[in-house]
Amino acid sequence: MAAESDMSQYRPRLHAELARARASFAALDADSRSVSAARNNSNVDDEHDPEGTTIASELSQMAVLSRAATTRAAEIQAALERLDAGTYGRCTVCGDPIAVGRLDARPWTAFCIDHATG
Repeated sequence: MAAESDMSQYRPRLHAELARARASFAALDADSRSVSAARNNSNVDDEHDPEGTTIASELSQMAVLSRAATTRAAEIQAALERLDAGTYGRCTVCGDPIAVGRLDARPWTAFCIDHATG
């Protein structure tokens, strides 16, 4: 693990990732509202509309992606809180250092490699 003072190097990247996650959520939310509004203004039903299944599938996919963006934002916010608390870069399960390569690849991670898969 890098020295504690070096952990602050991740702050700008975490803020950028948080902004991306929030923007992704906002875009997906807007798209979902738009598709839902168009669907609600239509007098066709999914069961008999040849595109109904497609619309329902798109809405479902947007919901999954929206939840993923929300989860990512929460993980990033938690990483920023750990950074402020001085615990960033340590596994939240065992307290061992998280490898720099792992932090570089996934700076919001809360787990060392041993606890990431378990």
